[in-house]
Amino acid sequence: MREVVAGVDIGGTNTVFGLVDMDGMILSEGKLSTVAYPKVEDFVAALSSSVNELLKGQKDLVLRAMGIGAPNANYHKGTIELAPNLAWKGVVPLADLMTKEINLPVSMTNDANAAAMGERRFGAAKYIRDFIILTLGTGLGSGIIINGELVYGHTGFAGELGHMTIVKDGRECGCGRKGCLETYASATGLVRTVSCLLSIRREESPLRDIPPSELTSRKVAEAALNNDAIALEAFDYTARMLALGIVNSIIFSSPKAIFLFGGLAQAGDLLFKPVRKYVDEMVQPIFRGTVEILPSGIQEANAAVLGAAALAWKELSK
Repeated sequence: MREVVAGVDIGGTNTVFGLVDMDGMILSEGKLSTVAYPKVEDFVAALSSSVNELLKGQKDLVLRAMGIGAPNANYHKGTIELAPNLAWKGVVPLADLMTKEINLPVSMTNDANAAAMGERRFGAAKYIRDFIILTLGTGLGSGIIINGELVYGHTGFAGELGHMTIVKDGRECGCGRKGCLETYASATGLVRTVSCLLSIRREESPLRDIPPSELTSRKVAEAALNNDAIALEAFDYTARMLALGIVNSIIFSSPKAIFLFGGLAQAGDLLFKPVRKYVDEMVQPIFRGTVEILPSGIQEANAAVLGAAALAWKELSK
């Protein structure tokens, strides 16, 4: 028999899951509509049934545990707490509910922490004990590993680098504060920067022909690759702000590497090259040249499931 764990990533719209072995091979996958289950108990039953269906198709597999990545997940308590993009309000004891349903160990953390664990076990950080992963999507998530262990803090919510303040009284953030890093250094932040530049600059740009509601980071990247001045300036500004956040992170954790992951990181050298330059310029001299800025070693399509699975395997090894 081949031992596997279930890796589960809960999103606001859909939940994806898969059966993953100890080497990070995803043997089968599935998807479930999160929004179709406004009652968490119904979601738990549906997820259990869906995972069992995967197992039925692979008779030689034995399920050992489940790992879950979810927004606002508290690793210490196994709860989802006040998640704004989920129908389940308040504090939801999801790990306990799932454990009772499948009668196996269930562990849970937020999606960015899961990404860090996936990078550590299956990705480019296999031999790195001190690193940070920054997930650059709609917002900016982060997972911090120091001396081989994920940083949770006593509340379970430590390491939210996307919400460090980098501009006093700056852009409004969805968290209710102003000037958070993610409002500048994320796919959404890049689009906000472009919109600002288009309003104050007069250069011709293909970005002016795109309705504001249809402007995306991908379209900005395409314009930058065609040497559009507005797009290039927006990427440079985004990289400078991201570098500022990275420099502040280096001060307290002294990582060997910073991994950039997510949609914005797919821009490649448009982002990585100026980020590396600005980090080198701004970092404290004692840390200069000690930190690599690297792309993730895990394919984005597999990252969520592998990260949650890595959490389950780590808990089993304790």
